[in-house]
Amino acid sequence: RVFATGGIGGAHRGSELNFDISADLTQLARSATNVVCAGPKAILDIPKTIELLESLGIPLITYKEENVPAFWSRDSGIASPIVAKSVREIVDSFIIRSELGLKTAQLICNPIPLKDEISREEISPLIDESIKIALAKNIVGKELTPFLLSQILSSTQGKSLKANEALLFNNIDLATKIANTLSKI
Repeated sequence: RVFATGGIGGAHRGSELNFDISADLTQLARSATNVVCAGPKAILDIPKTIELLESLGIPLITYKEENVPAFWSRDSGIASPIVAKSVREIVDSFIIRSELGLKTAQLICNPIPLKDEISREEISPLIDESIKIALAKNIVGKELTPFLLSQILSSTQGKSLKANEALLFNNIDLATKIANTLSKI
């Protein structure tokens, strides 16, 4: 009933033209579980991804912050549709959704710890440059995300990998708390 991951895929920038949308969203629409992540990957079109989640009936719940995180960054600048101030709120939402027979996941966005984040101001220009390089090399589809992540790893001199590790452990910690709380109900 609980799954932890780093970040979710979603609508890539330009997806309104090429329909490059991750299968993550389709799977979330089919799986009645709590998915804990550090938000949509920052390489994506986050507003479009949030809109698609809403269209698919997948609630996005941000844990203890007002704005949706963007993977390496604690704050995407986009207000969260739902904010949970406690693990119990997340669990109560899941139980109510289960009792109603809803079959989609609820996406729990857990911001990366402050000490480990790469700020939006620092990472955004690096993402933009990586996307320009990918376009120039005509890298698209399933090759795009690994290429962009590799470019960003290089341009941050490894800082993005350390942030990935920190956010994953942070997500595992929250997922464990959710699972423990669910097991007591």
